[in-house]
Amino acid sequence: MAQRLALRRLLALGRRPLPLGPRPLASQGLPGRAFGSSAIRGSAFNVQDGGDFQERVVNSPKPVVVDFHAQWCGPCKILGPRLEKMVAKQDGKVVMAKVDIDDHTDLAIEYEVSAVPTVLAMKNGDVVDKFVGIKDEDQLEAFLKKLIGA
Repeated sequence: MAQRLALRRLLALGRRPLPLGPRPLASQGLPGRAFGSSAIRGSAFNVQDGGDFQERVVNSPKPVVVDFHAQWCGPCKILGPRLEKMVAKQDGKVVMAKVDIDDHTDLAIEYEVSAVPTVLAMKNGDVVDKFVGIKDEDQLEAFLKKLIGA
């Protein structure tokens, strides 16, 4: 019975005319945020420029995982979300910086990135660990635990 009612409601939604212009999310019965997880969003950020990298990565009081990636890189599209999820599980003990090598070639050269994905572990502005290529969740967890010192 409940399934039939849900199906009827869903089908009724399909018959509504589409709005002619954009409507605020609240008027559509949706929350103000369209998607996302505050846990993930709070622990990861995109590097904007060299100054941003210096301030948020090199000068960070917390350990930082730096993901050097590219939009065209298939393995990066797999590793990025996986790594982001694992960092979010660390309860704020580590943060993640995402660096697009096509936008920030200077940083890629400075940190000797010759292939993507390349992930650096940084503490107090120094690179303390690194890996190139894709890793599974167990390997990522071990990498993060080593960085955090747990």
